[in-house]
Amino acid sequence: MNKKRYALWTSTVVAASLLLSGCQLLTGYQKIDEAENAKAWAGKIQPITGEVNIACIGTYHCEIARIDKTRVIGADTHEPINPAMLVAMKDASAKGRIGIKHAQTSMYTNMNMTPLASKNEIKIVPLSASGMPGLTNYYARVKPAKREVQVNFYPENNLDYVERFVLIHDFIEADTYQLRAYQTKSNDNSGSLLDTASPQPLCVELYQGKTVQRRFCKELGTEHQGEFVETRIVKALPTPSKVKAKA
Repeated sequence: MNKKRYALWTSTVVAASLLLSGCQLLTGYQKIDEAENAKAWAGKIQPITGEVNIACIGTYHCEIARIDKTRVIGADTHEPINPAMLVAMKDASAKGRIGIKHAQTSMYTNMNMTPLASKNEIKIVPLSASGMPGLTNYYARVKPAKREVQVNFYPENNLDYVERFVLIHDFIEADTYQLRAYQTKSNDNSGSLLDTASPQPLCVELYQGKTVQRRFCKELGTEHQGEFVETRIVKALPTPSKVKAKA
């Protein structure tokens, strides 16, 4: 039996500078996007005024396991722990009365996206079909606040291999936030079979809208082995505008 391998995040973040020569999204990223039945769910994230949306992407499957002290998606069932968290259809019988194709396009509009009533309330929305058959990708709706979010990433098509990532972040602005996983490209052309067989470090970037806010990469060294360490994001400087000289 395969043993589960966990990547642990500690509360002590060691700052480090990392210039990425390039990155590659995992195979699961494409599988999630290309899943044929993805539109059977919400299909896209719907912003709600005054709310924060939290989603994950980039691997065969990923799920928001916990927000603060509230368990969200079960590690064994891969479904919401509390059915009351799940956003329901406005009319539960609607799917049975309409055709399959029409159901896929109207499922999103039939979801009950009533605004959250309190800071502690959490709602889970079925976003799309997973890259793993039979599973669903969900995103979470919460109120703006500083929160601790645990996400389980599955880089391989294997539920026994999970990378556990925990983030503490101040979600102060109502917006859509995505935790995107990827692996860095290797520049080692030594040809060593050992180097070729070694897995590349998994990195996770926190996006707010289309902007990368934070980046974490798993350390393979002995000092921080198995931990995700926050790395510095190098922002490109704006190109200086040309000023015409006065005659």
